[in-house]
Amino acid sequence: MNFKKIAAFVPMRHESMRVPGKNYRQIAGKPLYAWIIETLLAVPEIDEVMVDTDSEPILEGLAKYYPNVKAILRPEALRADTTPMNEILLHDTALIQADLYLQTHSTNPLLKSNTVSSAIQAFERAWPGKDSLFGVTRWQTRLYDAEGKAINHNPKELLRTQDLPPVYEENSTLYLFTRENLVKYHHRIGERPLLFEVPALEAVDIDEETDFVIAESLLEHEKKH
Repeated sequence: MNFKKIAAFVPMRHESMRVPGKNYRQIAGKPLYAWIIETLLAVPEIDEVMVDTDSEPILEGLAKYYPNVKAILRPEALRADTTPMNEILLHDTALIQADLYLQTHSTNPLLKSNTVSSAIQAFERAWPGKDSLFGVTRWQTRLYDAEGKAINHNPKELLRTQDLPPVYEENSTLYLFTRENLVKYHHRIGERPLLFEVPALEAVDIDEETDFVIAESLLEHEKKH
């Protein structure tokens, strides 16, 4: 199935608790938000790109450099750091009609347009058997819970890590969902999600200052090769 209209959302708060001003901070020659915006604009399946923000620097940058991107001013009631993302998505999807919505973050500057395109195509093939999609990182390593109990292996059977059954981490790189299911489940992940594996380097997420340093190093490396 081909969804007639696909809209991409990127939420960007002005304030950031752990990395101050990260969404509009310069990284590898551009504001951080510019990397994901340019990625999404290069995805042929995406019909409209939107940014939900309360940040004047981001609003000004979008108007100047990305006039085709629609800016949504986040309401005061949704600006708290503790506001669940699903509440923001419910607000935004009520404003912009689309058959399928994609959500990602400005903190994923290494995500590639062809990866996003592949995710959309995979979901279209899987729909309606799968009702949503989210990006994951594959792990094949020995994991334990906080009590020291093995999660995904038997310590008495020392299998090679490559032989362990894989487990998957939700990496927040991208989500695909319909508004119908978002309203129904009050969540961007439905009851029958498709797990889409994103290459590890593309899944680098900026949460801490050290992540910023790592992401910038990788971006500068890519610019040279």
